[in-house]
Amino acid sequence: MSTENLPQSPEQPARKPRVAVVFGGRSSEHGISMVTAGAVLSAIDRTRYEVLPIGITREGRWVLTADDPDRMAITERRTPEVADLAESAEGGVVLPVDPANREVVYSEPGSVPKALGEVDVVFPMLHGPYGEDGTLQGLLELSGVPYVGSGVLASAVGQDKEYMKRVFASFGLAVGPYLVIRPREWQRNESAARKRIVDFAGEHGWPLFVKPARAGSSIGITKVDGLSGLDEAIAEAQSHDPKILIEAAVRGREIEVGVLEFEDGPRASVPAEIPPPSEHAYYDFEAKYIDSTPGIVPAPLTPEETAEVQKLAVDAFEAASCEGLVRADFFLTETGDFVINEINTMPGFTPISMYPQMWQATGIAYPELIDRLIQAALNRSTGLR
Repeated sequence: MSTENLPQSPEQPARKPRVAVVFGGRSSEHGISMVTAGAVLSAIDRTRYEVLPIGITREGRWVLTADDPDRMAITERRTPEVADLAESAEGGVVLPVDPANREVVYSEPGSVPKALGEVDVVFPMLHGPYGEDGTLQGLLELSGVPYVGSGVLASAVGQDKEYMKRVFASFGLAVGPYLVIRPREWQRNESAARKRIVDFAGEHGWPLFVKPARAGSSIGITKVDGLSGLDEAIAEAQSHDPKILIEAAVRGREIEVGVLEFEDGPRASVPAEIPPPSEHAYYDFEAKYIDSTPGIVPAPLTPEETAEVQKLAVDAFEAASCEGLVRADFFLTETGDFVINEINTMPGFTPISMYPQMWQATGIAYPELIDRLIQAALNRSTGLR
């Protein structure tokens, strides 16, 4: 029988991709993660994407939060908290660890769990351990859910400053002098570990920078000008990470480059320069986020210097097997050489952060940058690749 004259069912409109923006987390960078996510929630194209904001409390509970970017900003020099935006003090969000099922479920004690629908891609706006370090990426790989940014290995390498430097050095990138003090070494013989640091200072001179090995946003870092400040700096770094890194000062200009993955491979943005902040000893947490020390975009470099640092940034991206995005930080020394300091696989992402500013100057506006990252994640498979 012909169906030519039968009424036809109207075609269902295509569903918009559903983006779970995940933020907060258990690290010291909880508040900065929220600021970053608030900026993304404000700029993401709601005509193209459906958005599900998911916060992770400092204790590790996944919660539904208000879709309210205005409450995710720094106010009175204080960063926001996920707990203040959670829709419930007890409810939790669960992402099934099942590649055949991407449905997010919300449950509260004494209530029937509620399905929130499928998630097509996760935008993990998490900084530091338990989010930027490969742990969340591993969970998403097990769940079969695509996500923005680097995979497990690159995320872990980008978080651990020791292994980041080891990888870069093995690929021929210049790194500054550094020393690692692991927790077992400190616990076994604290005096011997401290002596190693003092000997390192004797070889390379003061000041030293004492850092948590696996933290970011300049949290827990102290510039130490002599022996009198060393113990306090070690204690501060160890309060964020039992493994600490000691770096010799590299004298030079601070240059940053954004790397973004395109269809034909990673490309570098115009570089930026971070001038020495006038009211801070170095470019620390307050200079970055509270007082918003402005960078110079584009950096005043020669064409040859610009080309070289852009190439080195892409080389660093490839060396660590990164995906999606990276901000690469360098020193341009007095001898004209570039020394790589670190990469960030999920850099600060507010419109005034250096990564979006560099791409804005390169010709990619903030909303387009977000769209490119989401589309790249949707087009990338999970698993080995």
